[in-house]
Amino acid sequence: MTDLLLIEDDAEIRTGLIRALTQRGHTMRSESSGMSGLQAAIDHHPEMVLLDLGLPDVDGRTVLTMLRAVSDAPVIVLTARDDETEVVRLLNAGADDYIVKPFAIDHLDARIRALLRRSSNAKPEEPMVVGDLRIDTKTREAFLGDQELDLSRKEFDLLALLAGRPGEVVSKRVLQAEIWHQPYGGADKSLDVHLSWLRRKLGETAVEPRYLHSVRGVGVRLSPPAS
Repeated sequence: MTDLLLIEDDAEIRTGLIRALTQRGHTMRSESSGMSGLQAAIDHHPEMVLLDLGLPDVDGRTVLTMLRAVSDAPVIVLTARDDETEVVRLLNAGADDYIVKPFAIDHLDARIRALLRRSSNAKPEEPMVVGDLRIDTKTREAFLGDQELDLSRKEFDLLALLAGRPGEVVSKRVLQAEIWHQPYGGADKSLDVHLSWLRRKLGETAVEPRYLHSVRGVGVRLSPPAS
């Protein structure tokens, strides 16, 4: 569960994001102005800040600069402008990532999780264990029982992402956004091919799955074999 601070003045957008991100396992705190958001960051030490630029009291870029002076939490800027000069300015001002409105909530969720994994604020991860599978993201090693799996970079990333959300159906859009960085299509065949290769290395097939279970029209779930 991730503790997020959302600074967004539009009540409808704020309500929608709170509901959607809470459903995806995050804990949400929200503020509607720059100064109240800054105070919330000081008081509550969120793990990440989602910052809209169009705030009523203080320009979002100024809030970003002020946030950087009081908090080490990663900041994702929510912006309506997909302008290279503006993006460079935001990154130089201290933003860790940005996402252009309008965006799919699964895309934002994937960016949140990816940023947290590589953030210096993130706690060192212990190896993940699902049944006889053990995945160590620090050493990038995966084992099935005592046997080390010979995985490509994409295969490992795919397995690690699913192992980090055991028992949860992860949508293809999220998998594409995190691993192929293509949230709106273009990687379906690549994903299916890599899933097929990964299944083979886990000693299973799509027809007779043990760990990787496809949910038609939704996504993929990693769970231990039934005893």
